[in-house]
Amino acid sequence: MVTSKFAIAEYLDSEEMIAEYLNTVLEDGESSNLVVAIGHIAKAIGMTKIAEKTGMSRPSLYKALSDGAKPQFETIMKMLKAIGGQINVKPMSA
Repeated sequence: MVTSKFAIAEYLDSEEMIAEYLNTVLEDGESSNLVVAIGHIAKAIGMTKIAEKTGMSRPSLYKALSDGAKPQFETIMKMLKAIGGQINVKPMSA
């Protein structure tokens, strides 16, 4: 039996799917998972397009999204904006 590797980027084909994916990752609370998720979304949209929208070079974008990377908050916000996302804060329920 041959199995293939699951590629989430193939399923991120609408703004709604992207938003749902980001919200699920944000609810988890792990910042490293957010960076990975942004990477998946950037691949789904196209790294060249994201590089243009952020003003970052493609190599810089790949470096910021590489495994174990800890990009600055400003970089994360640029990438979120480029992929059509934003962060909203709501009170945590008690």
